Amino acid sequence: MTVPQRVLDLMNSGLVYSCDDEEMEHAQREQMELLYEFNATRPSEQRKRREIAERLLGSYSEGAYIEPPLHANWGCNAFFGAHAYANFNLTLVDDAEVHIGEYAMIGPNVTITTTGHPIRPDLREGMTQFSLPVTIGCNVWLGANVTVLPGVTIGENSVIGACSLVTKDIPANVVAYGQPCKVVRTINAHDETYYWRGRVINPPFDKR
Repeated sequence: MTVPQRVLDLMNSGLVYSCDDEEMEHAQREQMELLYEFNATRPSEQRKRREIAERLLGSYSEGAYIEPPLHANWGCNAFFGAHAYANFNLTLVDDAEVHIGEYAMIGPNVTITTTGHPIRPDLREGMTQFSLPVTIGCNVWLGANVTVLPGVTIGENSVIGACSLVTKDIPANVVAYGQPCKVVRTINAHDETYYWRGRVINPPFDKR
């Protein structure tokens, strides 16, 4: 089934809303069936895997690739740009939209969550939550075990170090890491020559 527009609008409103919604629950079960099918594909079934992903996700552009298993609340709110890559155990709490740019690289065990819950306990008892969109720019690299929280935008080309907790926006063209994640430096001329701790980029990759 197609997720009803009313449900999508509610989840993407940015307001507090209740998950105790029969239409929402039914739509989510249908999406979870597709997710199960995706994760059950064999490595030799690449065409089948892509066909399922194109039904499950908001978009799955040319050359995009997700290594199973994928965990997602919905799938339909996740948009993968061309040649975006996600390693195994990507978790998408995608009650609001998640946009992953072209050529973005996502390491293993990354969590991208758009959703939180009110501090007031009586509201949490009522199964309420809020959801804010997340944007991962083109050519961004998220290292292993990174967590990205609701409402965050990470600018193009930036690198987020392993195990970082990204609580606020990160600008383009920087290296950032930590808990919470902070900008450490810009991407600069040094990176044109060296790829890792004083190791020089070897031919033929040393030429653009």
